Amino acid sequence: MEKDMEKKQISNEIAVSKLWLILSQHVGEETAIDMGELYELVFAEEYTNKINHTRRLRKIIDALQMQGARICSTRSSGGCNGYFVSRTTSELDGYCSGLRREALRKLKKESVMRHISLLELLGQMKLNME
Repeated sequence: MEKDMEKKQISNEIAVSKLWLILSQHVGEETAIDMGELYELVFAEEYTNKINHTRRLRKIIDALQMQGARICSTRSSGGCNGYFVSRTTSELDGYCSGLRREALRKLKKESVMRHISLLELLGQMKLNME
């Protein structure tokens, strides 16, 4: 079992290295790379389901973002869709603005379900963090 864990860790390290190598060619929103294409390049295998099959890559990207990597994604209807490294502060601001909207939408849903105001919920969360 320990060898399996080591093998997976090494595999993730290789995946991270390949991911950075690929993303270094996708700096700026206009160069965003599709998740499916990125998955196939990192893991050298085709995906069968874009949501389920690419979960491992999304977890790696999330972990890198939690370490401060400026890996962003875009879901624009008419332009490029996929992942990219932000080139400018405005690209990072745009991505972070989307994260904030999503977080607030989820918190608003919780406040409605609990029959309290969003402000009250945020106050409760602040108290729980202190």
